[in-house]
Amino acid sequence: MLRYAEKLTLTPGHMVEGDVLMLRKAGFSDLDILDINQIVAYYAYVNRTADGLGVKLENFW
Repeated sequence: MLRYAEKLTLTPGHMVEGDVLMLRKAGFSDLDILDINQIVAYYAYVNRTADGLGVKLENFW
């Protein structure tokens, strides 16, 4: 799962069917894979949006 998340984050254009098959072989259901994909993609989106707008984190982060 972490390899999938890292690849989707760093090189999303290189994702292939085998990446999903790897998760299935590890025991993840299609719904699990969808959840993993959406969470990783959401964090990438939010971080890029914040970075692109120059949003600064609060001091406690």
